[in-house]
Amino acid sequence: MIDLSTTYGGLNLKTPLIVSSSGLTSSVERIIKMEQAGAGAVVLKSLFEEQINYEVSSMSAESDYPEAADYVNAYARENSLEDYLSMIREAKAAVGIPVIASINCVKSNEWVDFAKKMEQAGADALELNIYFLPIEKDKDSRVYENAYLDLVSDVKKHTSLPLMIKLGHGFTNITWMVNQLYLRGASSIILFNRLYAPDIDTSDLSFTSSEVLSSPADMRFPLRWVGIVSSRVSEIDLAASTGVHSGLAVVKQILAGATSVQVCSVLYRNGIDYLRDMINELKGWMQKNNYSTPSEFRGKMNYNNLKDPTVYERAQFIKYFSKMH
Repeated sequence: MIDLSTTYGGLNLKTPLIVSSSGLTSSVERIIKMEQAGAGAVVLKSLFEEQINYEVSSMSAESDYPEAADYVNAYARENSLEDYLSMIREAKAAVGIPVIASINCVKSNEWVDFAKKMEQAGADALELNIYFLPIEKDKDSRVYENAYLDLVSDVKKHTSLPLMIKLGHGFTNITWMVNQLYLRGASSIILFNRLYAPDIDTSDLSFTSSEVLSSPADMRFPLRWVGIVSSRVSEIDLAASTGVHSGLAVVKQILAGATSVQVCSVLYRNGIDYLRDMINELKGWMQKNNYSTPSEFRGKMNYNNLKDPTVYERAQFIKYFSKMH
């Protein structure tokens, strides 16, 4: 009998498929459908610091009384937070799977207070979606790295919620970064965040967004690092994110060492019920290969368990192209 249950940062999941933070998870009705289709957990749409700051500045600009700015700012922030807390409470009342709150942080220390309130609202865990764009030529990279570490340490001191850290891939040493986050209390790491990327419209010389949704080919980068990091920082759970578009993609990431995967783009393309297809494909592969649980093959092909682990290190195409001639 196939048992798809797994663990993720201290949470018990019925399946390793987690619906990642997006517009899809901003509706309780859709979250109910996700549970019915087989999602092991959901990450609520992120509460964005930038969005709150924008709303605050917009409301302040409309006021003719500068002395009222502090009141307006406080109202806008609390209103955004209360809407989010209500979403947590409603989702928790509607489903039995873990509901993970998500904060998109840039620099504000207010997230410590927000995290405490999200815990009180009933969130099962907190995903910190952190990103600092390193553009200053006079700032050492360690300044940016320490900003991540300090933020996680601060939040950890003020909440007992499991902390899931969603990382971008722009670090000199990803393995070191994951280990440092683990030492500061992170319960799991998501590799990797799919960040906004600009594009240029040459017809009118304006900026636009590049492709928002991922493709199956995008899985190759997180696959490499899940395979490496899971063998180097085995104490922490890893979730693979970006490019997971099929049940076999789930298999690959678990083989590399992930305990769970986050899915999003494929559900935008195929609908929430496509989770059932992914789960059936995962089960089919497990039955064919005589596995009863994901833990039986997790990490079977990570860096430590390969005869030639350099396949994870290889960055050039020399060997591949040499076979074509």
